[in-house]
Amino acid sequence: MEKHRYSGKTKEDAISTAVIELQEIENNLIIKEISSEKGGLFKSPKVEIEVIERRDLIKYIKDYLIKLLKKLGFTANIEIKNKEEVPTYTIYSDNDALLIGKNGKNLKALSIITSQHILKETGKNFKFAIDINAYKEKHEKSIESLAKRTAREVAQTKIAAKLDSMNSYERRLVHNILSNNRKVYTESEGEEPNRYVVIKPKED
Repeated sequence: MEKHRYSGKTKEDAISTAVIELQEIENNLIIKEISSEKGGLFKSPKVEIEVIERRDLIKYIKDYLIKLLKKLGFTANIEIKNKEEVPTYTIYSDNDALLIGKNGKNLKALSIITSQHILKETGKNFKFAIDINAYKEKHEKSIESLAKRTAREVAQTKIAAKLDSMNSYERRLVHNILSNNRKVYTESEGEEPNRYVVIKPKED
């Protein structure tokens, strides 16, 4: 992954130089300010930045994942897709179940390790997602099906229903799925790590 350095009297000047020389729009550049010097009587102000092209970083993450998985003893292929401008790395390995782990625990750890490495390399929180053989996609569809099925039951019986404990991402999915439902509403209850969603009937 190539890191470019540019400088200017202001950060905007340095970015403008980077845009012209790399022939890229600013949104496609990962920009980190390296140093800033105030001007004086005989000295002009100077700002130095480090720039990484977004496409280079996307490729770098794929290469990093392949090397990391190899060290862990996995043989894997990785497919990159852009979902709502967020690169998603779907891994197909020789042991998907082990790589995913119980309730996606190993997949979550892999995502955290990779995110921390990229933060260290770039100084920025770069948004991306990692999936294994569409596990997340299937899991999200399963949660959606459960939420809608339970909501129908609650609407019919007028009795609140408590779902199993979920992490914050899963709970947010349920809340979003049922946010426009006219017959039920949702609330999170309990204490971490055992917080859960309760689906409750709306009064007529």
